Amino acid sequence: MARFHALLLVAVLLFAVDAPARQSSFVRFPASNASNINPDTHLVLAFSSEPRIGRSGQIRIYDGSTDRVVDTLDLSIPPGPTDRAQGPAAPYTPAPYQYESRSVTNANTVPGTPSGAALPTPRDYQLSIIGGFSDGFHFYPVIVHGNEATIHLHHNLLEYNKTYYVQIDPGVLSVADGSFTGIGGKQGWRFSTKTAPPPDSSRLVVALDGTGDFNTVQGAIDFVPDRSRNHATIFIRNGAYEEIVYFRNKSNVTFLGEDRDNVVILYANNEVFNPHPSNISTNEWPGTFPSRRAVFMADNSSDIQLVNLTIRNTTRGQAEGLLLMGERYIVSHVTVVGSGDALQANGPVYLTDSRIVGDGDTILGRGPAFFNHCELESRGVFMWIRNTDANHGNVFLNSTFRKLGGGTTELARAPINNGRGYPFAEAVLINATLDGISPAGWGAMGGDTANMRYWEFNSRDLEGRPIDVSLRKPESLQLTMEKDAETIANYGRPEYVLGWKPAMAPVILRQPEGATVEAGQTVALAARVAGIPEATAQWFRNGVPIPGATQPALEIRNIQSGDVGRYTVALANASGSVTSRAAVVIIR
Repeated sequence: MARFHALLLVAVLLFAVDAPARQSSFVRFPASNASNINPDTHLVLAFSSEPRIGRSGQIRIYDGSTDRVVDTLDLSIPPGPTDRAQGPAAPYTPAPYQYESRSVTNANTVPGTPSGAALPTPRDYQLSIIGGFSDGFHFYPVIVHGNEATIHLHHNLLEYNKTYYVQIDPGVLSVADGSFTGIGGKQGWRFSTKTAPPPDSSRLVVALDGTGDFNTVQGAIDFVPDRSRNHATIFIRNGAYEEIVYFRNKSNVTFLGEDRDNVVILYANNEVFNPHPSNISTNEWPGTFPSRRAVFMADNSSDIQLVNLTIRNTTRGQAEGLLLMGERYIVSHVTVVGSGDALQANGPVYLTDSRIVGDGDTILGRGPAFFNHCELESRGVFMWIRNTDANHGNVFLNSTFRKLGGGTTELARAPINNGRGYPFAEAVLINATLDGISPAGWGAMGGDTANMRYWEFNSRDLEGRPIDVSLRKPESLQLTMEKDAETIANYGRPEYVLGWKPAMAPVILRQPEGATVEAGQTVALAARVAGIPEATAQWFRNGVPIPGATQPALEIRNIQSGDVGRYTVALANASGSVTSRAAVVIIR
């Protein structure tokens, strides 16, 4: 559980001790009269029992010095479209990290719709501008998990060095005992924001509990200047960040998670909830933003790195976890979970040591995309490839394909798409591990297939045995070292596929941990690192290099008093270097 939620839970338990003497048992975040709050904060109410979201009433934020209404959330307006046959969406209370079943029915949003307080919100659905994009995104103004109700304000309306107060009408939330009757007046819930933004964007910290520079990932990327030549690192502390992240026109940014499994950016978004804007063509590269149905969307940006985190779409349908469009993206040690089209990649993307999970057509896009030591998991066909002859498609080196849910599926399909075929579609597998792939290997193909490249070399099963490829579709090709050595070598090089050589300075994903042991025992120290190309290592004891200790892991056998000290490891490649924190080794 994230530190922020743990703190709220403790506060609720303490508050509940004298609950009978109070009108209602709940805790506010930010706390009433709190100061030094980030302007991108969510508002959270933690109750002693699970609250229910109402279908009426407003949440209003006022400027504390002028009493001006800064933001209004109207709960009578549904969040966004679901299935037209079912009418407007009901208030959303999903289970964390689980899919919520939704029908997939297309609907369009007219470009240019307003946000928040900019203009009155249309009565059809909730809308908010995210990342400066000119179209409003549908969103859930209140989300409940367990005993917590999180209020998501419209973006970028709170300012630095301001005091605000919050009012909540009685119909917005209710609890089983009827004790919550809203928050009114000017003193019921007040807080003040930080006096000034961070001094620069070179290193920003995101933390749910407000102890960083920003509470949200979106707040941090909004702060980074467009097309900056200076590199920015957005360090994301552990937590579940329930938000749509969208940005465009950014350059030279690294999103770095504290822990891959414990930094989770999640939301319930899909093609129905946030459909394509009218009159905008889809899946084009380069061009305008093609889709708004993902959790994390990077558009028209370049030299962006995502490292050591998880992105999870919690609904079904055409619902990407990650959608990338632009130039020179690196995705390293990242888990992406979506439904149909879990990953959409338009523009050169290098993925390494990452995991992609989806329901079918799990990888979509125009490419090129190079997957190195990645795990691909899908309930249906893995890919629908749409590259033209202008660039390569999807290439997989030393990667694993695993069918979910039993049975078999295919690696890719190439049916006619909206009347247009993709006769140059390309998927190349080199040294792949396959589990649950049908004997035919490849799915439906339509139109001209003469120039398609559905190629494999050295595919193996989970036990390392060669796959029987005798029943592969005739449109596909098995490469052999005797005939295709040069082709195999070329497709094993990212720069050949992408037209760009990926490079990333070393990043320490897990610091080495010290130990207190008995004399004569063995101590194992290790740093987990990501770098492109792989970083060289050198261990030090008390600042002095240890001869021969040139791996990320270090084993000290038969430890004696002379081995006691502070151990660090320096990691370097052509793009940069980094030194770990000291791991202290002590003998009892």
